[in-house]
Amino acid sequence: MGDMANSSIEFHPKPQQQREVPHVGGFGCTLAELRSLMELRGAEALQKIQEAYGDVSGLCRRLKTSPTEGLADNTNDLEKRRQIYGQNFIPPKQPKTFLQLVWEALQDVTLIILEVAAIVSLGLSFYAPPGEESEACGNVSGGAEDEGEAEAGWIEGAAILLSVICVVLVTAFNDWSKEKQFRGLQSRIEQEQKFTVIRNGQLLQVPVAALVVGDIAQVKYGDLLPADGVLIQGNDLKIDESSLTGESDHVRKSADKDPMLLSGTHVMEGSGRMVVTAVGVNSQTGIIFTLLGAGGEEEEKKDKKGKQQDGAMDSSQTRAKKQDGAVAMEMQPLKSAEGGEMEEREKKKANVPKKEKSVLQGKLTKLAVQIGKAGLVMSAITVIILVLYFVIETFVVDGRVWLAECTPVYVQYFVKFFIIGVTVLVVAVPEGLPLAVTISLAYSVKKMMKDNNLVRHLDACETMGNATAICSDKTGTLTTNRMTVVQSYLGDTHYKEIPAPSALTPKILDLLVHAISINSAYTTKILPPEKEGALPRQVGNKTECALLGFVLDLKRDFQPVREQIPEDQLYKVYTFNSVRKSMSTVIRMPDGGFRLFSKGASEILLKKCTNILNSNGELRGFRPRDRDDMVKKIIEPMACDGLRTICIAYRDFSAIQEPDWDNENEVVGDLTCIAVVGIEDPVRPEVPEAIRKCQRAGITVRMVTGDNINTARAIAAKCGIIQPGEDFLCLEGKEFNRRIRNEKGEIEQERLDKVWPKLRVLARSSPTDKHTLVKGIIDSTTGEQRQVVAVTGDGTNDGPALKKADVGFAMGIAGTDVAKEASDIILTDDNFTSIVKAVMWGRNVYDSISKFLQFQLTVNVVAVIVAFTGACITQDSPLKAVQMLWVNLIMDTFASLALATEPPTESLLLRKPYGRDKPLISRTMMKNILGHAVYQLTIIFTLLFVGELFFDIDSGRNAPLHSPPSEHYTIIFNTFVMMQLFNEINARKIHGERNVFDGIFSNPIFCTIVLGTFGIQIVIVQFGGKPFSCSPLSTEQWLWCLFVGVGELVWGQVIATIPTSQLKCLKEAGHGPGKDEMTDEELAEGEEEIDHAERELRRGQILWFRGLNRIQTQETVSVTTSSTPS
Repeated sequence: MGDMANSSIEFHPKPQQQREVPHVGGFGCTLAELRSLMELRGAEALQKIQEAYGDVSGLCRRLKTSPTEGLADNTNDLEKRRQIYGQNFIPPKQPKTFLQLVWEALQDVTLIILEVAAIVSLGLSFYAPPGEESEACGNVSGGAEDEGEAEAGWIEGAAILLSVICVVLVTAFNDWSKEKQFRGLQSRIEQEQKFTVIRNGQLLQVPVAALVVGDIAQVKYGDLLPADGVLIQGNDLKIDESSLTGESDHVRKSADKDPMLLSGTHVMEGSGRMVVTAVGVNSQTGIIFTLLGAGGEEEEKKDKKGKQQDGAMDSSQTRAKKQDGAVAMEMQPLKSAEGGEMEEREKKKANVPKKEKSVLQGKLTKLAVQIGKAGLVMSAITVIILVLYFVIETFVVDGRVWLAECTPVYVQYFVKFFIIGVTVLVVAVPEGLPLAVTISLAYSVKKMMKDNNLVRHLDACETMGNATAICSDKTGTLTTNRMTVVQSYLGDTHYKEIPAPSALTPKILDLLVHAISINSAYTTKILPPEKEGALPRQVGNKTECALLGFVLDLKRDFQPVREQIPEDQLYKVYTFNSVRKSMSTVIRMPDGGFRLFSKGASEILLKKCTNILNSNGELRGFRPRDRDDMVKKIIEPMACDGLRTICIAYRDFSAIQEPDWDNENEVVGDLTCIAVVGIEDPVRPEVPEAIRKCQRAGITVRMVTGDNINTARAIAAKCGIIQPGEDFLCLEGKEFNRRIRNEKGEIEQERLDKVWPKLRVLARSSPTDKHTLVKGIIDSTTGEQRQVVAVTGDGTNDGPALKKADVGFAMGIAGTDVAKEASDIILTDDNFTSIVKAVMWGRNVYDSISKFLQFQLTVNVVAVIVAFTGACITQDSPLKAVQMLWVNLIMDTFASLALATEPPTESLLLRKPYGRDKPLISRTMMKNILGHAVYQLTIIFTLLFVGELFFDIDSGRNAPLHSPPSEHYTIIFNTFVMMQLFNEINARKIHGERNVFDGIFSNPIFCTIVLGTFGIQIVIVQFGGKPFSCSPLSTEQWLWCLFVGVGELVWGQVIATIPTSQLKCLKEAGHGPGKDEMTDEELAEGEEEIDHAERELRRGQILWFRGLNRIQTQETVSVTTSSTPS
């Protein structure tokens, strides 16, 4: 029989092998057979299962597993299955090597300019002018030092290259460690992700990687399926297969219509059991990854290991090829966006934008380009003036003739001018900016891990600092998510605490226990505490846990009831979803009739009740008037205490005529109310304080919940989201929709703009409402600034809103896989306080970069002006190229390290958020930059023109081409560096604070860098000699340099005294695009850009980011974001 069945499956029967194949490892199915089975859908698949195995239990027999007991937990058997059918693991894509990262870092435009300049400079330094210079060429001979200087000429070019190498290595190392961190994180998440299977009749939680073919797995609402399988038994199961097919409609699955469950898809409703038929690279997700080139080599290895017979191997590979074809056709949307993009990336790495752009990076890029342009203009002017000056002086004033033998000498002059021009450009371009951003973000992300924020997308951390609104979930975020029943209404009595079992009629008690035990997921249970004195552990849905806890409090047990009616004997289950807001289960009674138990939100379920049990347990009519009475006297008081009210009801059907179970409204109606219970979910003790901090920081917190409006309002008041006497709105989903939609039912932004600013609580809201609200706030253009919205969510239904938000927070403990997938940051402790920490870190990143900019731009302005004027007046820049590069190193690499690693302080939460349109460089910063530049320029020009008189030394001005370094210019260089060092301390504060030393010792990196730089500066000046164009200075000269440097701090205080408001003339810089300048097209383009950036980000990190079997969704989401118009 086995052989016959098999030959009907094989497309290319090979008689000799046919007899051997089924006996591979003693199982009745080959890997290839199962793979081809999983390609089929719906009726085709059912037909195939019936032809080949009789039914699903026949398939289970072939796989040597029991549909009810599962596999025996036998290590040898599990290992054998892994060898034959593969492991549930998709090998990750190879990480980029360090050299690849170095190559990517070298693509930076500024660095390319520098490299070119350095190479030109190097080449020219090796070019020695032939022959002796004659007197006729003018005063160009440099005396005895000529030889030495010519030898030292290459140092300039080499020094530029060295600084380029520094920047490249730091950037590459940052990227490398970031990737390593993410990989570590991925493996952490992989290990943490568990799935429920049945082994030896026991429910076990096993790591996803430990699943094997033949396992019986429990699937439930919110799961992301980790392997392919065939459904054995399902209750109202609906799956979101968009990650594989691109179709957004949920697919209904049932054992008799469409039993095929695929890895990487999401369970949106219902529950069930499936037998695992394909894992790892053989599952549908795995096959796609193989197509994308993520698991190629691994699969070949598996094939070799799993099959001894070549024939079997051939057929499996031809099958695999055909399979790949099928998948490729089926995955059209996915393939086009992802697969194609891979090939392109292979073809031309440089085409794919390397980094995503966030709000901050947008502003930075714009600023860097502006500065770069200005630098370019300055350097061009410098070169032109120098050349003209030289030409006029030599050929017009002195009246010399250009002689052939003098050409090399003149060329050397021109080269010197070119190098000065390049130096001006080098100093003008802030190439430390990308470094500062990277360091700051990487540092923050690492530290945020300690604050329970697991950052999945780097830019989310900085966006969070700009957040102006947080839309938070209630359950589990603001509350503890440990629910208990504290009030109940049973048999006409409202109990304010748990009633004694003796106070209740046995009939009511019995009905209640059955209604709760049977009509809840069997995976939800209450286990004894792990430690003595701790609370019992709640496993599964928390609301159901509260009800089961109520059963235990009534001194009854739910386990015996469940054993008496096991899950596979449930006749029909209508699982909970966000539309129904109730759950119902039908069981068959011994007399052949049916009983339906239902539980759900009280105001919804009570509308369906026509009877209620009185104190003797008898039915009594329940009219609409009674219902209104009950809402007023029982439900509203409970809700005002912040309790969630749940109604529990039942209905009996006679055996004579079976109802039409698909007509749900008919079935779940005409109910009899057993009880209404009030469930308390206490507010987390630390939440009110956290919300107060948010409000002080100018962030509006809104609560969006599926709960009843009175409960929501009570909790919001406890948390401090709403305060008495404030002007706020609390709306229900229906009312909210009525206010924001026009007559045609379309959402209008103007209407939304009237609602959201005052809205604080949105109750009884659907996932769509949450998404609408978030989108409406983000798109709104009313108010002084555009809003940046953060959203928290834990449920599958929060996915769309999390995705739409600027920053999505998912709950690490209670969150479903779907929510985590859509989020940017995962809160590992599910706590609202961690969000406040994220805001602090985000603002800190923003401030660090502003501090760095303030420092950097001061140096830039001064260095460029000094080089420019110095060159024009004395034909020689007072700061030599190598000195400029040292200054550049101080200001770029070191300063970015020092200023980007400032730890955040609570004071960051005392100011309003910056928002989208706020410029990077505020007026205060502009005042500081220009103020300090004035001080530094005054000092330097004084030294340049009268310094030799003051110090009584030789003047360094108008020195011939190769003259030795002068003390005069060394003092200028040294003073310049001292001023930068002290200005670095000034730059620690950007909001005009007076105490610049505040908290300086809490940042050891800063102290180390400032002292280290000072040390190196001493070495350079005293022993740098030729290469650095320095001549050693005396102690007195050093003290003067230091004195001028310290003057920076005093001058800083003077600047702080000038009120910024008086300086109307100062312009801010580094704006995000303003509202007025943006046309509609540009706006659309901008949105597209954000989407594109988001997509790049998602793609870039996709392959190595989390458990690989979760990734599918992410890819599709990025495909769908690209296909939906922004």
